[in-house]
Amino acid sequence: MTENNRFDVLIMGAGQAGIPLAHDLAKAGKRVALVEEKHLGGSCVNFGCTPTKAVIASAHVAHLARRGIEFGLRIPAVEIDFPAVLARAKRILMESRNGLQRDLENTDNPKLLFGSARFEGRDDGAFRVAVGNRVVVAGQVVLDTGTRSTIPPIDGLDELNFICAENWLESTELPQHLAIIGGGYIGLEMSQFYRRMGSRVTVIEEGGQVAGHEDEDVARALQRLLETESIEFHLNATVKRVKTNDGSATLMLEGGNGLSEIKASHVFVATGRTPNTDDLGLDTVGVKVSERGIVETNWRLATSVKGIWVAGDIRGGPMFTHTSWDDYRILLSQITGDGSRTTNRVVPYAIFTDPQLGRVGMTESEAQKTSTEIKVSRYDMKSNGRAREFGETEGFIKVVVDAETDRILGAAVLATEGAELVHIYVDLMNADAPYTVIRDAIHIHPTLAEAVQSVLTSFE
Repeated sequence: MTENNRFDVLIMGAGQAGIPLAHDLAKAGKRVALVEEKHLGGSCVNFGCTPTKAVIASAHVAHLARRGIEFGLRIPAVEIDFPAVLARAKRILMESRNGLQRDLENTDNPKLLFGSARFEGRDDGAFRVAVGNRVVVAGQVVLDTGTRSTIPPIDGLDELNFICAENWLESTELPQHLAIIGGGYIGLEMSQFYRRMGSRVTVIEEGGQVAGHEDEDVARALQRLLETESIEFHLNATVKRVKTNDGSATLMLEGGNGLSEIKASHVFVATGRTPNTDDLGLDTVGVKVSERGIVETNWRLATSVKGIWVAGDIRGGPMFTHTSWDDYRILLSQITGDGSRTTNRVVPYAIFTDPQLGRVGMTESEAQKTSTEIKVSRYDMKSNGRAREFGETEGFIKVVVDAETDRILGAAVLATEGAELVHIYVDLMNADAPYTVIRDAIHIHPTLAEAVQSVLTSFE
C-alpha cells in the first residue's frame, strides 16, 4: 500500500457535514480523503434545499402578482415559463456545486476522490475501503452517505416514469394534473409549488392528517391554507395500484370510503427517505445497522466499531441540512477537539410552504405525554399590525411552556416568514432562559417579531 493511498481519516460522502469536516480535519493536521460518488453538496445543493427554495421563490412571486388587486395594483396576466423557473434553480445550485468543487480541486489535503466507496475489511488496525478501482486505507472513517427517495411497493408504479425528489428538476413539462403520493414535508412544499405554477394538484396521504408529526390543529390549519389554493387532499387513503396509459396514470385508492380512482398526467412520489447504507460493506467491519438501514450511533456520533463515525441523515433522528452541518461540528470536536459537542441539542426545522411553518421543540401533544405541567398560548397572525399591512394574516403562533420553570418546551410559528421568526424561541431555548425574557423585552413596531412576543403575554 503506497503512502498516497493511506489516510488518517476517510469521509464517505461530500454533503453538508463531509465537506467542512474534511477541510477542518486537514487544517488540524490530519491527512484526509473525501469520497463522493456523483456530485458535491449532497441532497441539499443538488435537489433539495437550494433548488426547491429557488422555485418556491418563483412561485411566491407569481402568487403575489395574481393578488395584485389586493394592493391596488392592476396586473393583467401572469405568464409562467416553467422551464425558465427550473433553469433559474439549476443555475443557483450549479453556483453552489461549482464553488465547492473549486475549493477542493486544487488541494491535495483534503484529497477529493470520485467513485463509490465500500468497506473491504480491516488492515492492521485500520480500514480498507475500495473507491472505484482504487483501494485505500484509513485509520478512521466517517459515513455521510445520505438518503434517497423511498419508493413504495405499489403495483404498477415501476412501469410509470414518476417524479421524485431526485429527478424533479429534470421534468421540464408542467403537469396538467399532478398526483402527489405522501402528505409530508416534501409533498406539501411541492404541492404548493406546482399548483402556483398552474398544475392541478392532488395529495394522497395514508394517515389521518398531513404533516403527521405536527399537532392536529397545526396540520389542519396548514391543509386548509393549501386547500384555499385549490389543492385537493385524500386522507386515510392508500394507493394500491397504478395503471399507465399513454404516459398518464390512473391511481387506484383504498380508504375509508372504499375504492376510488384518480387520473393524473404525472405522479410525484414523496413517501419518505431510505438510508444509503445497503452497499457500503458495513458487515465486513461489524457496524450495526437497523432494519431500516439507519446506522446505530451514540450521542458522540460514534458507531459500534471504534474509529467509524456517522454524520447526516443515516444516523437517524432529525434529517435536516442544519443538523448534518452541526454533525460536522460534533465530529470535529470528537476527533480533534475536547469531545464536548454532542447530539444533546435543540433542533428546529421548517416547512417552506406559504405561509411557512417554523417549529422547535415538543408539540403540545408530545408535552402532554410527559409528567411536566404545561401552559399553552396561541396568537392569531391577523392580530399583528405588520401582518395586516403585508396582507399576510393567515396562520398563528403556538407556544408550549413548562408551568413550573417558565422554560419554553416547544413552539409552532405558522406565519409568513415563520422559518425566520421561530429562531427567537430557538435561541431562548439554547440559552435555557424563561419566556419572560422575550415577554419583557421591547420589540420594534410594526414588525412580525411583535407577534412572537404577543403570544407570550397571555401567560401573565
